[in-house]
Amino acid sequence: MKSPMNGVWFGLLLAAVISAAITGNMEAVTKASFASAKSAVELAIGLVGPMALWLGLMKIAEEGGLLKLLAKALRPIMTRLFPDVPADHPAMSSMILNLSSNALGLGNAATPFGVKAMTELEKLNPSPGKATNAMCLFLAINTSNVTFLPLGVMAVRAAAGVNQPADILFPTLFATSVSTAVAIAAAKILQKNETDFVIKSNIDEEAKKKSDGVAGAGSDLKPSKPKTPRLTPTTMLIFISFLILLVLAARHVILAPAVPQALNTIASHWLIPVLMLSLAAYGVVKKVPVYEAACEGAKEGFNVAIRILPYLVLILTVIGMFRASGGFDMAVRLLSPITSTIGFPPEVLPVALLRPLSGSGAFALMSDIVVNSPNSFASFLASTIQGSTETTFYVLAVYFGAAGIKDPRHAIWAALTADFAGIMAAFSICKLMW
Repeated sequence: MKSPMNGVWFGLLLAAVISAAITGNMEAVTKASFASAKSAVELAIGLVGPMALWLGLMKIAEEGGLLKLLAKALRPIMTRLFPDVPADHPAMSSMILNLSSNALGLGNAATPFGVKAMTELEKLNPSPGKATNAMCLFLAINTSNVTFLPLGVMAVRAAAGVNQPADILFPTLFATSVSTAVAIAAAKILQKNETDFVIKSNIDEEAKKKSDGVAGAGSDLKPSKPKTPRLTPTTMLIFISFLILLVLAARHVILAPAVPQALNTIASHWLIPVLMLSLAAYGVVKKVPVYEAACEGAKEGFNVAIRILPYLVLILTVIGMFRASGGFDMAVRLLSPITSTIGFPPEVLPVALLRPLSGSGAFALMSDIVVNSPNSFASFLASTIQGSTETTFYVLAVYFGAAGIKDPRHAIWAALTADFAGIMAAFSICKLMW
């Protein structure tokens, strides 16, 4: 079965060329192909530093036993979500650190932890190069991760003079909670459908062999019953209803007083240094040779940058070409009549469409909206969308590229479904609270 990324990559390239032919932007597309490829290399090189630093700190935590403690503490939840991963495996603790870092808005720390988790999951992979169910689910959750502190967006809002720069905290938490629930449900359902398809194919193949009088080596093998997803539609409905009730209560309890702007400043400047010190101090207490362990872990950062380079260059180049071709603007104009009927601000639509493709591009669009109209609904919504969604194709390229995964299976569709759910949840909660 061919990887769906083949169709996605070729589709973006084809759309870029056709759009450029229609709009007359072929020269811009040509320039964008070289510029985007260069930017991808610079991005990969720029990741070497953070990768080396945080994988080094993670090595200290690993040798000190902290990762096993974290995995043990969250074992009941993680083993239900990832039944194929041993509870004490390094992949489990790495996933926990990644999801925790994302929840706190520590993007620089989250990426190395995620890469480490994916490479550890690959060690458990019975079919190297093909994403496992655990990999697909982890990537889907990662791109929709529950977020408590969208620090980067809050900093932009504070600099632009927004009256309450931290007022996106609750809507971001709500939107990411919904998108995470949808990510889990989508991954489990797609996983089940793939399992059913494989089982049906095997049964048909065995039946064909018998009808031809050829006894296959595995003709007596009975198909195993696929696991039913634990997250049922009823559970999701109850969960979302609870969050809606929580929103109504929050209007009077949480959102009435102004959230101190100092929270944003303290969180932005203190979290990462304190986390670094805590990990190093833990290693000292556990008598780990912290410098030597950190250097050993840091070596992985350089290897990871080399592995992800081809994936980043190819996917970011076609995305840059598509943007330069005018195809992205055409898609925005095509969807504007639909979104305007539900009250979705047209100036925010490019942020929502660009977010899965380009994090920096969406961030720039969001910043422009916030600066030009800091206390508007469009500013509030754009900030929430930016803080509650992820650059899906970037995460896919980095994480799967680092692990050498060529076939992502259903990961991309589960992640994009979660992206859409997060955008719709962000719009709904912002509309309700505005």
